[in-house]
Amino acid sequence: MTTVEPAARTGALVDGFGRVATDLRVSLTDRCNLRCTYCMPEEGLDWLPKPDLLTDEEIVRLVDIAVTRLGVTEVRFTGGEPLMRRGFVGIVEQVAALEPRPKLSVTTNGLGLVKLAAPLKAAGLDRVNVSLDTLDPERFRTLTRRDRHHDVVAGMAAAADAGLTPVKVNAVLMRGVNDDEAPALLAWCLERGYELRFIEQMPLDAQHGWSRDKMVTAEEILRDLAAAFRLEPEGSDARGSAPAERWLVDGGPGRVGVIGTVTRPFCGACDRTRLTADGQIRNCLFAREESDLRAALRGGAADEEIADRWRAAMATKKAGAGIDDPTFLQPVRPMSAIGG
Repeated sequence: MTTVEPAARTGALVDGFGRVATDLRVSLTDRCNLRCTYCMPEEGLDWLPKPDLLTDEEIVRLVDIAVTRLGVTEVRFTGGEPLMRRGFVGIVEQVAALEPRPKLSVTTNGLGLVKLAAPLKAAGLDRVNVSLDTLDPERFRTLTRRDRHHDVVAGMAAAADAGLTPVKVNAVLMRGVNDDEAPALLAWCLERGYELRFIEQMPLDAQHGWSRDKMVTAEEILRDLAAAFRLEPEGSDARGSAPAERWLVDGGPGRVGVIGTVTRPFCGACDRTRLTADGQIRNCLFAREESDLRAALRGGAADEEIADRWRAAMATKKAGAGIDDPTFLQPVRPMSAIGG
């Protein structure tokens, strides 16, 4: 008997290597109100046609199937920029009412949080991840092609005030752009009680301009942090299936994480499944294949049939992302269309 069979009998999302997916990433839109240089071109992209996008009701139904039939316990809403989805608060409210109730979070650029933090908390959202790559407003304008740094900072404060905690901050460092800011970003987050995560730049830009020599590695980030702070590794037991390696800073309680997707892959403990805004299942952020649930949904398929299709898709998941493989090819879809 293999390790897969016991979990499979429970109806869980199990792949061929025995990994069980309990963390669902749901992309609500491919649209964004920033134009970050490492994500999309200044003129933007051709957005998905509205008829192709899942409706609010379809999103809630698929999340319901994932939670009640497939064992998903955590749901993260992503994009594009998920706060641009008009029905987002209502989606959160309906998902929060599911039994068993999943943990609910969102990854956002923070621009809409001043207005939406309190309503999202009231609807049932547990916490937020906010992207912020620099403390310098002018650098922010250069990186994002928008003068909105103050809005992101205000959005983080609004999230903390609303109780969407811990507020986690995602930062991507780029060589020659903001790679000198690691210690300052950490000090800024520690002062405010935010949890900082540095993320290695990944080959998911729409321009396909990513190059390894421009990427600031996890090792470099840790070297710069260690020059300014005392770091104590939390260890693999504390990390679990989380992508971030975490360190206590100056004895704690503050922490910092580093997600080394490229140089320190964590595929062996992956527990994620992804649903795109147009109803496609992706087993990996870097996958080049997708499985269509939208067609089944709109074709009248019953919940258990959709669940079976999801299980079949998960069974084909590869052992790893393969970024270090010489044959690696960047996904056709950019990050904004996949969901983070």
